[in-house]
Amino acid sequence: MQQRILFLFASIMAMLSLSIQAHGETVSERLNSATVVLKEIMQAPDRGIPQDLMDKAQCIVIVPGVKKAAFVVGGKYGRGFISCRDGHGRWSSPGAMRMEGGSVGWQIGASETDVILLVMNETGMRRLLESKFTLGASADVAAGPVGRNAAAETDAKMTAQILSWSRSRGIFAGLSLNGATLRDDRDENKTLYGKRWSNQQIILGKVHAPRTASEFIATLNRYSR
Repeated sequence: MQQRILFLFASIMAMLSLSIQAHGETVSERLNSATVVLKEIMQAPDRGIPQDLMDKAQCIVIVPGVKKAAFVVGGKYGRGFISCRDGHGRWSSPGAMRMEGGSVGWQIGASETDVILLVMNETGMRRLLESKFTLGASADVAAGPVGRNAAAETDAKMTAQILSWSRSRGIFAGLSLNGATLRDDRDENKTLYGKRWSNQQIILGKVHAPRTASEFIATLNRYSR
């Protein structure tokens, strides 16, 4: 039974990966998609990420169009980007990331969701920059509050190292992503920078951002103090 579940999960993950590849989106187009997602969410008057959390965040991860599919065993797969602040509060060049995850139980169907994570302290940042990171296991993660002026009032949101949100079919809400895995996407980094650098090398090494990332970084600066 366990082998059958693992086989189904592997098949679903392969299908999701091929679906993204077949879409033909380039890394530049994906950066643009991530930029658009951030703009639209931050421009929402009453349903965006609280400004105080955006201002305090150490890092941000944006994964546009995370694809989910399920037939008893469920899986999700997406490709996005991470950027972190330096000692002067400036946002770094983006590093590419992959998001993967699964679940077991009666479920069927498919969907596509935009995901945003805010990393709230340096400890969370260091753990996220490891080669493989599991939300909820490597660091505490909680569903983020929604509302431009909302405060993170609960103990979970005040102490969580990472806050998460999703947008699906126009609905923006806090989302628990426990169990999802994030890892460096070195193939995308090679396309962006010419070398298969890790995200740690890009962000902590202060690698110069390519021209294709200029609007992404400008948008981060525009919507955070």
